[in-house]
Amino acid sequence: MLHGHHGSVFVRITKAMSDSANPSLEELRWDYHVNTLRREDLAPDPLNQFKKWFEEALAAEIREPNAMTLSTIGLDGYPTSRTVLMKDYTDDGVTFFTNYESRKGRELEANPVASVLFFWKDLERQTLIRGKVERLAAEESTRYFLSRPYDSRIGAWASKQSEEIPNRGWLDERVEKFETEFPDSGSEENVPRPEFWGGYLLIPEFVEFWQGQPGRKHDRFEYRRNEGEWSARRLSP
Repeated sequence: MLHGHHGSVFVRITKAMSDSANPSLEELRWDYHVNTLRREDLAPDPLNQFKKWFEEALAAEIREPNAMTLSTIGLDGYPTSRTVLMKDYTDDGVTFFTNYESRKGRELEANPVASVLFFWKDLERQTLIRGKVERLAAEESTRYFLSRPYDSRIGAWASKQSEEIPNRGWLDERVEKFETEFPDSGSEENVPRPEFWGGYLLIPEFVEFWQGQPGRKHDRFEYRRNEGEWSARRLSP
């Protein structure tokens, strides 16, 4: 259920902060009023619920609604997080692409589990998806790679992602090298997909939907998969 209180909430919070020229961290908070989430609103399948929320994020014209924080388990045992873009979602899960030799690629090869978090600020919502990760088939990765802009495809070849480099000039020289090797002919296939670059599918085992509420009484529902069947439960905020 959507309610149009964005403006009034913004004015109320802005006024409160404007009373102090330099508000302390303790004063920086937002009073959530935009939406609600009740059990009767939930779809039986969390991926259908995700589809509904994602379409509402698109309709609200949120900038990069497909941006998500991807968290993996580091080779040193510490968690690692970064923002990546979801490039597809189906009944099987959510898809993203990267350099397989990057930090996240190496971490996913060593421990193929991950979580992704979507935060849609204007709707005061977030969705957390946790599960196992597997590589996409090579043909799926190639199909997506060839759809990318020329500069992005060159960048995939040029970047030794997550490795230390001496300076910015080193990267610029790499870009020039591959622009010479793969000149822009206007064809999708003029820059082939590197074997070290491709996609992953995150297969959900747990999905949580969080909706901000007044007084920090947020609505939280978690779906769990058990033997192929989904069940949902309400969590305390």
